[in-house]
Amino acid sequence: MTAEVDKPAPDFTLPATRDGEVSLSSLKGQNVVLYLYPRDNTPGCSQEGQDFRDLYEAFRQANTEVLGVSRDSLKKHENFSSKFDFPFPLLADVDSEVCNAYDVIREKQMYGKTHEGIERSTYLIDREGVVREIWRKVKVKDHAQTVLDAARAL
Repeated sequence: MTAEVDKPAPDFTLPATRDGEVSLSSLKGQNVVLYLYPRDNTPGCSQEGQDFRDLYEAFRQANTEVLGVSRDSLKKHENFSSKFDFPFPLLADVDSEVCNAYDVIREKQMYGKTHEGIERSTYLIDREGVVREIWRKVKVKDHAQTVLDAARAL
């Protein structure tokens, strides 16, 4: 099952900073922003996380939890989260289960070499666990505000 608009979001349980483990199903009753990003401590991913951090209180006021997901280890996530003081959990999808369920693994080119990586994507999931909006190939600038506006509209 892959994630699609107006369909139930694929459930998952992953190791996470802060709480130790997060299950999507345990967040029913509130909206969820699930943002999937390539790697900790890279310029775009750092900026994206900081943008969500800076708007986190507004997300909470909109009954919305923010979750960041990448294939980095929990240890890397802990360091990344501490460095930028993220108030939301980062989830370690080291086996790519969530990345595959949310269809974000893409062939990428870097320095002339091809590899598989995460296409920066965000899913807005409503309080019933249904995907309401998907952003693909995300450009970081103003993205967190766009997602916040959509969360407020739910």
